[in-house]
Parts: sequence; C-alpha cells; structure tokens
Amino acid sequence: MPDTSLESALRARGLLIVAGVDEAGRGPLAGPVSAAAVILPPRWRCKGLDDSKKLSPAKREQCYAKITSDERVAWSVAFVDTDEIDRINILRATHAAMAQAVQGLAKAVDHCLIDGLRVPAFPYPHDGIVKGDGKSLSIAAASIIAKVSRDRLMTEMAQEFPQYGFERHMGYGTREHLEALHRHGPCRHHRRSFQPVAQLPLPFEAS
Repeated sequence: MPDTSLESALRARGLLIVAGVDEAGRGPLAGPVSAAAVILPPRWRCKGLDDSKKLSPAKREQCYAKITSDERVAWSVAFVDTDEIDRINILRATHAAMAQAVQGLAKAVDHCLIDGLRVPAFPYPHDGIVKGDGKSLSIAAASIIAKVSRDRLMTEMAQEFPQYGFERHMGYGTREHLEALHRHGPCRHHRRSFQPVAQLPLPFEAS
C-alpha cells in the first residue's frame, strides 16, 4: 500500500510542499487525457487508498469524496482534449495536463512526485516514481482524482453520444467500443490520430 515515506523524505530536506501527480486516459480511443495534482497534509490518511486501477468504482468515489472534501488537502485536475492530443501527440498532451494540474494548485509547490518517468522540460522540480501510485500516498490520491474526474466526463459524453457506450468502457478499445465505431463511425470525441480510428473509412461527425 502507498504511504508518505517519499513525501516525508523530501520534507526532511526542507521541501515542505510536495505534490503527487498522476494521469488517467492515455490509452483510450476517445475522450481527453486528465491529470491531477494533490498536496496532502502530514499524517493524512484514507483507508483503502491505493492505485486507482486496483479499486472498484465505488471505492474510488469514496476516496474521491474524502480527498476533495478535506479542506487541508490542496488538489487540482486538468484535461487536454482530443484535438490537442491529435495535434501534439498523447505523451506531450499528458505532460501538458500534468503541468496544468500543478499550476492549478492553490499552493506553490516545492517539489512534485510524478507517477512514471521524469518528464522532460517539466516546469517544476520533480522526481519520476515508477509505479508511484502504489508507493506514494499523494500520487495515489492524484490517481483517484484524475480517474474519477475523467470517468465522470466520459459519462457526460455518453449522454451526447449514447451509441458508443462511453459510460461503460470510458473510451477504451473494448470489443463493444470497436463494434460501435465500425457501425457508427467516429464522433468528435474520438482521437483521430489513434489506430484503429484513423483507419476507419466512415466520415467523422461534424457535431
């Protein structure tokens, strides 16, 4: 389970404001990529908080509510939409979302802990922590915020385009989603630079 040992080590070096940063939605065929940044107070706890991918939707919502309702926690979430993903590529879009999330925090950070590898030219001091959402509590909290926020947005998109089942697969390339793509063609929320969306012969919807 993640804990605060990484954050505590940084605070011992005088880096008192530490933000955990994580993303959600790099792999889907549709929808934005999201990123969240979270600053937890010392000795903060949330029972069962872990990498968002390991938790049920109900548990993610429970942790999301605890994180976002605690006035001692600073948090921010950012999205980069499909047009920008197609324009600059998904990796750069993910890094941009991460930087925007940190920028959106109410506190100026001394250091960031980012899930995964270090980010080239990231505008804040940081460490890349491979599988960090299973090691750092603040990264795990960021993974919850990023995932729940994106899932909620995909559920809203499902109201506009119910034929794709976004509320069930969140834009990932499931069999249901691929069958809907071949039946209906892509909509404006699909990533046109991603395969197999880019190969589909049907025209894109204008709306």
